[in-house]
Amino acid sequence: MNFTRWSARLPGTQRRAAARTDTTLSPDRRGDGSVPAARAKQLTDEAPPAPAVDDLPVRDVLDRVPALVALVHGPDHRLAYVNDAYVTAFGMRDLGERARTALPELDELGLFPLLDQVQRSGRPRTLKSRKAPDGRSYTFTCTPVTEGDSGGGRGVLVFATDVTDHAEAAARLRASEGRQRETAVTLQRSLLPQELEEPDDLRVAATYHPGGTEAAVGGDWYDVITLGGGRTALVIGDVMGRGVRAAAVMGQLRTAVRAYARLDLPPHEVLQLLDGLAIEIDANQIATCVYAIHDPNEGRLVYASAGHLPILVRDENGTVQRADEPTGPPLGTGGWMHTSGSIALTPGSTAVLYTDGLVERRNEDLDEGIAALERALSGATGSPQVVCDRLVRSAGVTPDHDDDVAVLVLQHPARKGAQAELFRNAALELLGGVEAAPRARAFASGVLTSWRFSTELHDLGVLATSELVANSLQHGTPPMRLRLRRTDRRLIVEVTDGDDHLPRRRRAEPVDESGRGIAIVATIASNWGSRRTPGGGKAVWCEFILPKP
Repeated sequence: MNFTRWSARLPGTQRRAAARTDTTLSPDRRGDGSVPAARAKQLTDEAPPAPAVDDLPVRDVLDRVPALVALVHGPDHRLAYVNDAYVTAFGMRDLGERARTALPELDELGLFPLLDQVQRSGRPRTLKSRKAPDGRSYTFTCTPVTEGDSGGGRGVLVFATDVTDHAEAAARLRASEGRQRETAVTLQRSLLPQELEEPDDLRVAATYHPGGTEAAVGGDWYDVITLGGGRTALVIGDVMGRGVRAAAVMGQLRTAVRAYARLDLPPHEVLQLLDGLAIEIDANQIATCVYAIHDPNEGRLVYASAGHLPILVRDENGTVQRADEPTGPPLGTGGWMHTSGSIALTPGSTAVLYTDGLVERRNEDLDEGIAALERALSGATGSPQVVCDRLVRSAGVTPDHDDDVAVLVLQHPARKGAQAELFRNAALELLGGVEAAPRARAFASGVLTSWRFSTELHDLGVLATSELVANSLQHGTPPMRLRLRRTDRRLIVEVTDGDDHLPRRRRAEPVDESGRGIAIVATIASNWGSRRTPGGGKAVWCEFILPKP
């Protein structure tokens, strides 16, 4: 076929040609005085103007461009032309053959459906960065062309630009981002608890899902901390931002939470300390957090929130309650006095702590996500791990999710039968006076006997009771109370009074008449501690690990 009859009708070509035709001076206007003679002479003395683009030989131009060019025509895409760059890349091609036979490399790249589409629609299409059989990467642009000005025949001009360098640079960038994400995920998982502590009175489970490959890992974390005396601290948080920096800040905050938890402070005081620490770690980094404490003797979850999402609690009847208040600003903002609130956690209840990745969706109100989680929780039964998995599935969390997700589920089981016999409580109000200590010893002896403890454990429990009560009588103020509690793993002895001065263990000299009570308790017990109570007093406790059956 005669290639000179084909011309590419790219957008704007006809307009530019028409513009040049309109602005060309006609012979009868060249001498009408519109151009001064001197100026006209100067123009004629200069070198002749360069030829117009339309005057250039198309084939010579296409043969010299570094891009790959091929021309096919007709409904069966017969090959009409390939330029020198195309021949250099893929070898000689037979003109007049069907493109599927003559250009097998385009078939491997899946380009023929695009050719059909361009020929039918008459509109150009582009296929970006495809790797060809020669190992190079090309961006293919397919443009419709017509034969002559009559539009009688129609073909497609294939123009391939070598983008190998760009493709390799993008691949290196993706690999680098992948390594950074893998580092962040590894750091994140290493900073999370590898195994959750197992409280006596609660069953807990947690799950963490990093964001998809297109999203950098965030700073979500959770933890379960046994405080002693049967109490348990639960915490979940989310560091704003992504990447290794967010994960590193998360690790520092989680370590600080565990240290502050050992002080056995109220939740709002722990958040107050964390707030100051977050500013010291990074003044530009903020984090949300919920810190909660469960005391089996009270049947409630006492918590404080720093800008975090509300705790959800499902009772044994399936009713879900939202712990909305109080909530302060995120950690790292400073200048705010946090306060503690509480929500009932009775036997048979399930509580859920979570990060925003579980409920936050684009183009959807956050309250709608929380309401959906409430509905999912109301029908979620089974073990904490089962509840975790059901909530994650109901929220539509997939490996390609665009945000990190952390979920912490705790259950306060309703124990019955033989299991209930392993969890017992007994309490005695101490009215003071010289008879308080003997009454406490007699009460403890009777209770420990009824609980069928061994003689050794019975005697140790009575001795610890005597020392703690004597310490409270000497250094505390009314009201005083003795509480004995047993679980399936430990015996707990606790004495409360109205004085908030916390005892400390010290070395008593041989001539000292006092100061040995706490030392004795610390020696015979597996663990001991003290804390201030919300009413303005204190509680001193010790515990003994029960022998395994």
